[in-house]
Amino acid sequence: MAISTVTHVVLTGGIGSRLWPLSRRTLPKQYLELFDGESLFEKTVARNENVSSNMIVVGNIENYKMSNAIMEKFNKSFTHIVEAVPRNTAAAIAFAAFASDPEDILLITPSDHIIDGEHSYNDALQKAIVLAGQNYLVTFGIKPTKPETGYGYIEFENEDVIAFHEKPNLETAKIYLENGNYFWNSGLFCFKAGTFLAELEKQEPEVYWSSKTAWEANTDGFLDYELSLKIPSISIDYAVMERSDDIKVVPAQFEWSDLGSFESVYDYLVHKGHPIDANRNIVIGTSMHTTFIGVKNCILIYTIDALMVLQKENSQEVKEVYQQLESIASPLL
Repeated sequence: MAISTVTHVVLTGGIGSRLWPLSRRTLPKQYLELFDGESLFEKTVARNENVSSNMIVVGNIENYKMSNAIMEKFNKSFTHIVEAVPRNTAAAIAFAAFASDPEDILLITPSDHIIDGEHSYNDALQKAIVLAGQNYLVTFGIKPTKPETGYGYIEFENEDVIAFHEKPNLETAKIYLENGNYFWNSGLFCFKAGTFLAELEKQEPEVYWSSKTAWEANTDGFLDYELSLKIPSISIDYAVMERSDDIKVVPAQFEWSDLGSFESVYDYLVHKGHPIDANRNIVIGTSMHTTFIGVKNCILIYTIDALMVLQKENSQEVKEVYQQLESIASPLL
């Protein structure tokens, strides 16, 4: 039996609106060099170099030049798929699958996650690759460390997925944590290109056929705007993972964060030795002398045109600020 080729598919869409004002449309969080002087995108590519023999970057018309600039640091050929308009993860992954041989095993990773623990990560990938070779759709589950309301959850028994659950309220998240058979949904996936496409065609034929039409009309990886608009915007979770009978979950023993909120950025930076005062307040974005009086666990975020102060525990509310600015077409986005 021939050994399948493993292709690393990097998804670079997303604005990171919960990290505004650091993350902007012109410089989303995956390109910020906030993390040991490297961007999250660069870390993602480096982390998976030894696992895969091919690489596909799926991005959009706004960020493909930033991706190309980072890829120049690597002596690695890759396929660049450039979306004319974002159509969510089901279509983005479909494009990568159409660009691959049906037997190729695709390792799907977002470009904006932090992962620590190289050996544990590689062990999890090898388990996933074996399962993917058996025609399963594989997701990676993260053991919860707190009752997090910002993540979806995977209910499991051994390596079998019982159900996917949407982002819960706090009480439900506490129950999930106590029960012990719920993982955070990591957004990492592994499967054969052909297996995914067959399941997508079965579950969401409109997404499958409109994505196929757009892909077949691509010009050097650039997708047509009008054809792309016809693709329903739906996530891989809704389109496939929550509805398929052939799902397996690999428990992640590695440390993981999607750095999706300032609370997670705070925890990461403090863990890395970022300066913190006696009341656990921190400053991001400036070396200007800053004093906090009478407050604890606060984050001050400084950029040249915006300043934000927030309580760490209220980090999820940043998205509301972003949405308010979006509603008035603010140039600060």
